[in-house]
Amino acid sequence: MIARVVDAARAGGATSFVVVTGHEGDRLAAFLHDLDPSIICVPTPDWTLPNGHSVLSGADVMGPERHLLMMADHLFEPPIVAATIAAPSAPLTLAIDRRLDNPLVDLDDVTRVRTAGDRIVGIGKHLAVYDAFDCGVFAVDGRFHDALRAVVASGGTGSISAGVEALAVDGDARVVDVGDTWWLDVDDPRALAQAEAHWPRAGLA
Repeated sequence: MIARVVDAARAGGATSFVVVTGHEGDRLAAFLHDLDPSIICVPTPDWTLPNGHSVLSGADVMGPERHLLMMADHLFEPPIVAATIAAPSAPLTLAIDRRLDNPLVDLDDVTRVRTAGDRIVGIGKHLAVYDAFDCGVFAVDGRFHDALRAVVASGGTGSISAGVEALAVDGDARVVDVGDTWWLDVDDPRALAQAEAHWPRAGLA
């Protein structure tokens, strides 16, 4: 699955990769080295912590310059990455899907987003009022890392969503709409079957 994420990201314009590893990290690092020796792997000290801690594990390697942040279990077509790269620079830009009737979305698990124009004003899995879904592809810079560090220092969960919320307070969390482009969060056997059915059409088989 992560090989397909790398392939799609590269086709969308990504040029190099840093992967934060956790569970079975040595095995994953060996696989990625065989896939592409230029991929840098950074272990996270405790992969059971919220996902923002994994982001911070790779922050020093990534540096403060603008870069992509992607989830290894979110599959997507290359145009989503291209659109995210092309979006106006901001501390954080999230690729969102405004199709609230998208049949591929698992409403019990998806991260929901509430927007005002191109700005995020709310995000979370249990958000009651929302107008979009989080596709799992971001463009971020060092200001997002700083927001995450501040969340952790204040005793917050340290999730990516918590970092997004912190930036959203000052209008620094933006969105880019993926339109009708295909994406999928693969969390269960049903989603895996949907992904396997789509890959030939996505050109990633």
